[in-house]
Amino acid sequence: MSKQTAIRLSDETYARLQALAKRTGRTASYYIREAIEERLEDLEDIYLAERVLERRERGESKTYTLDELERELGLDD
Repeated sequence: MSKQTAIRLSDETYARLQALAKRTGRTASYYIREAIEERLEDLEDIYLAERVLERRERGESKTYTLDELERELGLDD
């Protein structure tokens, strides 16, 4: 199932989107969906990284060097 939403675009962005859709024979919706799906993963990764850094700064998580990790996992031989 898919959901519908509405967005506002600048006139320039709208014109570019329409021109691309016309040149390629695809719909504007296709390109909007592609752009969101591609960028959404990046945004999710950024958000997760920011939360990890915040926890690290508050002392709620620890980082390890590669040497420490190898020793901990018994891979230091």
